[in-house]
Amino acid sequence: MHVLHDAPLAPLTTFRLGGPATRLVTATTDAEVIAAVREADDSGTPLLIIGGGSNLVIGDKGFDGTALRIATRGVELRDTTLELAAGEVWTDAVARTVEAGLAGIECLAGIPGSAGATPIQNVGAYGQEVSSTITEVTAYDRRAGETVTLTGEECAFSYRHSRFKADPERYVVLRVRFELQDAAGLSAPVRYAETARVLGVEPGDRVPLADARETVLRLRAGKGMVLDPEDHDTWSAGSFFTNPILDEERFAAFQDRVREHLGPDAVPPAYPAGEGRTKTSAAWLIDKAGFTKGYGTGPARISTKHTLALTNRGEATTEDLLALAREVVAGVQDVFGVTLVNEPVTVGVSL
Repeated sequence: MHVLHDAPLAPLTTFRLGGPATRLVTATTDAEVIAAVREADDSGTPLLIIGGGSNLVIGDKGFDGTALRIATRGVELRDTTLELAAGEVWTDAVARTVEAGLAGIECLAGIPGSAGATPIQNVGAYGQEVSSTITEVTAYDRRAGETVTLTGEECAFSYRHSRFKADPERYVVLRVRFELQDAAGLSAPVRYAETARVLGVEPGDRVPLADARETVLRLRAGKGMVLDPEDHDTWSAGSFFTNPILDEERFAAFQDRVREHLGPDAVPPAYPAGEGRTKTSAAWLIDKAGFTKGYGTGPARISTKHTLALTNRGEATTEDLLALAREVVAGVQDVFGVTLVNEPVTVGVSL
């Protein structure tokens, strides 16, 4: 276990923003993770869990407490079952499953962060979500003071949400188990229209696993969603806002606002999201409200490649970022009557 005091946290986040932690502990085994959590809990010290730092917005004042960086390693692949330690690099794990000829997470390639974060956020992209393949999550239950194993069903997954996100102070993820599919080297059925179009297939078709992964990586890179230290469009948390899900009444009111603002024939993106609910596109809302690619004049701006990413152009502070986020939220609310919700976790700050 490695301990630093007054330790910078910005380098541990993909935004490269935020002040220092009073104490930074780097744990490389499950036992070290549990020991650090117990020490903080027993002493009443605030605790911040950091994995890959790809979904964190840390305030400029930093974190007055113990930041625990989970750097555990371990990959076990048995037949179609994959078990990952929480600190494993997610995109590397995806590459390994593709090389092994196993389908189920190939369209989640290029997503930054660690394996332990995937069940918390129910990470998803390009038609796949981890909830469809996660069978078990082993975690330390801070309330019970013991290690527990939760089934996929017990994780209570929903869109970008889970039991872990609903109760963030209770569980620390240690390991995640996935059940993948041997489809003779082919991908899972392609669900995302853009991916299918680029691959030249119909939605529902299967393609070679490597083709699916490489296509997703190209699509993500074109949107600044694959980490590149030389590209400030990737100094972000990826999608900063979740796609709004509206009930029938709110969606009808939203459609009225769309026609009022964009004309009587304007039709917003709409996707079924369960009984009486419709999901629309946050990126579309942001663009149509006037916040186009590259919007902004300060050190925090909208990505030049994708309207859903807010970026640090190199000299930004967290307050610069939040000012831009608040401007976008207010603008979309004013034009369309829809409130955007931030996807990254905020530490010491809020919108």
